[in-house]
Amino acid sequence: MSLRNSVLIIFLVLVIDQFSKIYVKTNFIYGEAGQIEVANWFKLLLIENEGMAWGAKIPGDYGKLILTIFRIFAVGGIAYWLYDSSKKHSSNFLMVAISLIFAGAVGNIIDSIFYGVVFDDSYNHLAVMFSENPYGTWFHGKVVDMFYFPIIQDYPMPEWVPFIGGKPFTFFNAIFNVADVAISTGVGILIVFNKKAFTKRVSIGTNERFE
Repeated sequence: MSLRNSVLIIFLVLVIDQFSKIYVKTNFIYGEAGQIEVANWFKLLLIENEGMAWGAKIPGDYGKLILTIFRIFAVGGIAYWLYDSSKKHSSNFLMVAISLIFAGAVGNIIDSIFYGVVFDDSYNHLAVMFSENPYGTWFHGKVVDMFYFPIIQDYPMPEWVPFIGGKPFTFFNAIFNVADVAISTGVGILIVFNKKAFTKRVSIGTNERFE
């Protein structure tokens, strides 16, 4: 797979990711007030993540800035990995996986760098793009999430279950975006197709084989 095709994958993922985020950000009010129930197990709503996955964040005044800078360096490493893999004629599985991971990481970085100065807040009203009163500053934007799949909702767990016994249980309770899907898919490819992903294409005359 050529580097050009990888760039095309990255571009398409970023366009879909940013379009969906901007649409939700400008058409949904934060939280339950802006919720659309597509099915009883699939909902669209606007949630903004200030930190990492599952809402985790680095504490302190500079926690968000540190996280954003770390993500930028990580994306630089992934970009080199993609370039190096293309030069080594790595398998299509690996190239697609890296492309998806890179695109997802960049998609969420765009939120973190720019959204704080592009949008105003989404509480009790629809956010305005290019607002004169943005909600944050450069490198302190919040990542927009919107997909919610509560397949099992408020299931009463038996008392004997450790930690969550007697409490209502929801599966799947994470809220995520297109960038997260791309990253998860890329990682999934590396795990499920590990042997195929890390084979190398070797040319012998006019023939090719993998090893």
